Amino acid sequence: MKNKIHFKVFRVMLSLIFVVAGFGHLFSPNKLVHRLEASPGWPLLQHFFDPTFLIVATGAVLLAGGIGLMFNLKPQWSSLALMGVLIPITLTAQTSVESLGPLFKNVAIMGGLILVFFENRALATVNHNHVES
Repeated sequence: MKNKIHFKVFRVMLSLIFVVAGFGHLFSPNKLVHRLEASPGWPLLQHFFDPTFLIVATGAVLLAGGIGLMFNLKPQWSSLALMGVLIPITLTAQTSVESLGPLFKNVAIMGGLILVFFENRALATVNHNHVES
């Protein structure tokens, strides 16, 4: 499915949320720091991380992973990195009853990332087996 135009369009459209969020994290960290400090998971996180560092580091991963998806650069690694930040964001900031919409949005996005990961894994296996033949 990777070489089909619909999968390329899917990958680019999926990447946009990460690119936009990455820029937001990197260029408006103070706004997001306040949201982080008000999140349900902050009481636990505050013992381990500086909030500004956490926002900026997350932004870097979101931007790099989003660009990787957009341009099909290491899409498996990009999807894994994005899952690696999306899971803790979802578990710490979007687990209250009031945030069920964003929670399930992240669940849907995670499904897209899983699809990208396994489609590219399957293609890599096919290409590897073809080279060895």
